[in-house]
Amino acid sequence: MSSPLLVAQGLTREYGARRVVSDVSFAIARGEILGLVGESGSGKSTVARMILRLVEPTAGRVVFDDVDVLQAGHAEMKQLRRRMGVVFQDPFAALDPRMRVRQILAEPFSVHGESLRGDVLEAKLLKMLEEVGLDGAALNRYPHAFSGGQRQRINIARALALSPEFLVLDEPVSALDVSVGAQVINLLRSLQKTRGLTCLFISHSMPLVRYLCDRIAVMRRGELVEVGDAVELCARPQDVYTQTLIAATPELLSTP
Repeated sequence: MSSPLLVAQGLTREYGARRVVSDVSFAIARGEILGLVGESGSGKSTVARMILRLVEPTAGRVVFDDVDVLQAGHAEMKQLRRRMGVVFQDPFAALDPRMRVRQILAEPFSVHGESLRGDVLEAKLLKMLEEVGLDGAALNRYPHAFSGGQRQRINIARALALSPEFLVLDEPVSALDVSVGAQVINLLRSLQKTRGLTCLFISHSMPLVRYLCDRIAVMRRGELVEVGDAVELCARPQDVYTQTLIAATPELLSTP
């Protein structure tokens, strides 16, 4: 495995007297997809938000490409955010209903001071849509005109606008129908390979992380209970909780 792009060390988050994440540590190699799996309320999304510094940890470190994320100043953090993308769970809430798709996709460039205009911007936006399987007619429409799967494709296009190296996918298909979700997962898999992305994929579905991810990290009640190669972990889980998750999805037991 290549050297880690991202390292999380001892991440802990407390809200008052309640500890929702406790001493979570893992590394993600360049070009790897790590699946973070566990039941609802296990602390998966809180870990992701601490890594992106959307939530400040109570304790711990996050190192991205040898940069201490939690110690970064405003200017350095802005540069880091160019290199990190995120796709959230709810494709409906993630898009501003008052903005056309054109504005939504162009926003990352303006926020980060890239002066793309006219034909150059138009060509860039059309290419972004094409990459996620949508056509140029989408540019002048509002989010309400799209299905859930189409909205998530727009979210993915926006997340990739600045060509990040690292992508957090926080339950990106849990709000979608199964068949639509499968299409989005296959799109993500293709984009990851084409772009060489490093990904943290968050899910409550063991079959999904087994299909998509190189390694799996299992969380329970805010703690990391097991980390391992996706195939090996599903075939020979060591922790009782992991065994329970796999037993609840019998299709994994016959997966080669």
